[in-house]
Amino acid sequence: MSDMKGDKMEIRPIKKQLKLYGFNNLTKTLSFNLYDICYAVSPEHSQEYIEYVDEEYNAERLTKILTDVAKIIGATILNIAMQDYDPQGASVTILIAEEESRLERHSNNKESPGPLPDTVVAHLDKSHITVHTYPESHPDKGVSTFRADIDISTCGQISPLKALNYLIHSFDPDIAIIDYRVRGFTRDLDGKKYFIDHKINSIQNYISSKTRNLYQMIDVNVYQDNIFHTKMILKEFDLNNYLFGTAKQDLKTREKTKIKQQIKKEMMEIFTGQNITV
Repeated sequence: MSDMKGDKMEIRPIKKQLKLYGFNNLTKTLSFNLYDICYAVSPEHSQEYIEYVDEEYNAERLTKILTDVAKIIGATILNIAMQDYDPQGASVTILIAEEESRLERHSNNKESPGPLPDTVVAHLDKSHITVHTYPESHPDKGVSTFRADIDISTCGQISPLKALNYLIHSFDPDIAIIDYRVRGFTRDLDGKKYFIDHKINSIQNYISSKTRNLYQMIDVNVYQDNIFHTKMILKEFDLNNYLFGTAKQDLKTREKTKIKQQIKKEMMEIFTGQNITV
């Protein structure tokens, strides 16, 4: 386990103009959970928060975000399926195919953060992008959470890592848990197997320095298996950013202390994946 600082490192193809036997069938998968935490003093405010995030990240909005992701990684969208659920939640799936014109440009790329957002399920040829949302609230403690699960799986030279920076800024999460894995292998003309076609030492290399400075970040990587794992939690805590329907100045000092403790406990349990007994 290490606290990486995201040293820059160049991505190069395994060999320049590497000749493969058939299709590059390495599968690169980026999966992450993004969490937004909120505290609502009353059950009515809690329900309003759930309705707010459910509308803010409905299937139509999620489709727009995933369509932008396909453009960023250089993929052609083949099919989109989207669904809003009752009482809450949404899903989008996109099938994608690699753009022929992007292949040469991608092979000369450097490992660096992807673009910021200025710019729902879709189907790719042997590749896909999916998102599912989960708004939920604690039955009696006032804490509510919104979780978005996103998976980008690509075959060939296009990399889902290029969309990571954009997605973090699109959701602006309090906590992010990210996994990246390269699976399978491809062969050259001599039959030699290649289990990865780029150099990487941390997912953090694909996150902008400005974003990294906002979060405490921890890596757990299994380099020999091409498995990379990064967890992020915001460093700064301002109670006003977590209250829904109530302002900090409207609360008594004891109430503010109690609510702050509840929110921090919720965040740390999500970040560590363990229940904390106080």
